[in-house]
Amino acid sequence: MTVQPRPAPEAPLEAVVLLPAEPTPPAPTPPATPPVAAPVTTLGAQGLSPDPIGQAVTLLPALPPDDPGDRYGPRLLTAAWLRSQSSDATRRAYYRDLAGWLDYCARTGLDPRAARRADIDDWSASMTVDVGARSRPPSAATRARRLAAVSSWYTYLQSNDATDRNPTLLVKRPTSAQIAASAHKAPTLSVAETALLLDTAEGRAVDLGTEAAWRDAAVIALLFYTALRVSAFTGADLEDLSAEAGYRVLWHGTKGKGPDGRDYVRLDGELCRVLDAYLAVRAERHPDRATPPGPLLVTAPHPYDPTKPGDKSLTQRDVTNILRRQAERAGLPAAPRLSPHSGRRTVITTLLGNDVPLAKVQDLAGHADPRTTRGYDDTNHKLASSPVTDLTRILARHRTTDRNQ
Repeated sequence: MTVQPRPAPEAPLEAVVLLPAEPTPPAPTPPATPPVAAPVTTLGAQGLSPDPIGQAVTLLPALPPDDPGDRYGPRLLTAAWLRSQSSDATRRAYYRDLAGWLDYCARTGLDPRAARRADIDDWSASMTVDVGARSRPPSAATRARRLAAVSSWYTYLQSNDATDRNPTLLVKRPTSAQIAASAHKAPTLSVAETALLLDTAEGRAVDLGTEAAWRDAAVIALLFYTALRVSAFTGADLEDLSAEAGYRVLWHGTKGKGPDGRDYVRLDGELCRVLDAYLAVRAERHPDRATPPGPLLVTAPHPYDPTKPGDKSLTQRDVTNILRRQAERAGLPAAPRLSPHSGRRTVITTLLGNDVPLAKVQDLAGHADPRTTRGYDDTNHKLASSPVTDLTRILARHRTTDRNQ
């Protein structure tokens, strides 16, 4: 397939993270009423307050500025729409996808509030993604996600009477079969590979005895003993380690339940041993060997650079790098392709492949639908336990054909 040259960057704000930008210069506008559903963002004499989401919205192209005193302006509503999403990850993804659509509007001179279905169709047909130094059409899953994000935005504007239509409603979207076929699943490790990875990480920690080595071992143990999403433990604090009914547990945020959604996972002996060793080594560099409150997993102090004292929360990228380095040390073929989600897929696959009841695995994974849990299963145990053999045996007792002929 010939790759068509990309006329212009589709989403120049792909790298924008919802963090505070430089304050906007003072403007001679009178104070305005704060936006509905966004009490932390105000529109005053200096424009949007240093709210991260509000600041990020000001960077979006083709989005007309709000009229002074308009509490339902497109920028304030866009900030409120982003703020209404269930998680930071969803907010970032929706922001990037909306930026792609608004960049198209800016390049074609289109007011997004006046867009029609034909405009969305044209944008969808021109979508690209960067792969190395080249661009190519996006996968069905990426195309569907972008259209869903923009549709959600238009629905929000429409529900606040800020636009008359949602131009995405009748746009043809990828089917579920196309999305499933294009999905790139995180590699799953076998039981032997998982055990080797755990042994490699812990063995290295024992040999080196450093905080960084024990932290890496704790990261690997959390990935492959709990089925937690990476955001659950990178966002956890030391105070989230607790006890329930005599068991050690880790409290964590849950997907799709907002900032207050919480659940806990049981921590068993193998994981506790590594985690306790990490926390003990980490405590040695603090006065009285008492680690101050803070993130559960942190960066270690740089051994030669005093300007990098550590104690910053690990990011998903940090966890990915730790996992791949440890997997490479263990000699795993899939090391360069592993991601934190590999731990979650591996745990679910291992449990289902060893006859652990689906309901128990579903509860551990935090899935609302058992079909979602089954979708993580990458083993062929369904072939080994197929009832086809039983059916053959049952029918064989009643058949009369002489199979010796």
